Amino acid sequence: MENNIAKMIDHTLLKADTTKAQIVKLCEEAKQYGFASVCVNPTWVATAAELLKGTDVKVCTVIGFPLGASTPETKAFETKNAIENGAEEVDMVINIGALKDGNDDLVERDIRAVVEAAKGKALVKVIIETCLLTEEEKVRACQLAVKAGADYVKTSTGFSTGGATTEDVALMRKTVGKNIGVKASGGVRDIKSAMAMIEAGATRIGTSSGVAIIAGKSVDSNY
Repeated sequence: MENNIAKMIDHTLLKADTTKAQIVKLCEEAKQYGFASVCVNPTWVATAAELLKGTDVKVCTVIGFPLGASTPETKAFETKNAIENGAEEVDMVINIGALKDGNDDLVERDIRAVVEAAKGKALVKVIIETCLLTEEEKVRACQLAVKAGADYVKTSTGFSTGGATTEDVALMRKTVGKNIGVKASGGVRDIKSAMAMIEAGATRIGTSSGVAIIAGKSVDSNY
């Protein structure tokens, strides 16, 4: 069971003051515990890719993070650059303001720009930032992600006003159906909360507490 959960964890370190030594430690832990990926900021992608060469651990990075307020063209460039540096998964933040304005065309174009930039080269996870959305907006964001061809929808950046809840994960799973992934991130800090997210429909967990989760401990961390 522990190994199964490890394979669902994106071992995450996205803080602004992250050092190379911390990235090295993150990658060593990911190899040791068999996590699905490490999730790092774009500046660390090449380093992580080199450290994880020859292993099953993927390199995941974030696009338009954490606000989602850059243009579709910028997000597409950022995606291409990350893939060139070794990223195999990209977690992009939607244009949250556009969604709230009802500008669904822009939201879809924004997601599609990243999907097309990553096509055949990297998985795309779409962060909808549930803590800032109404239920109707959460549903609409998920529908637009599916329409644009994303591989996953994801709850949160872990850097806004709240993280994942089982209710949001269940709603997202209900909305997207069985064919695309749901990633719960933000505030998943122990085995109990990780299992609750999985039972609600999550197929991936984003957390900086992966080692503690596998060890059955609890950690005080936002992500």
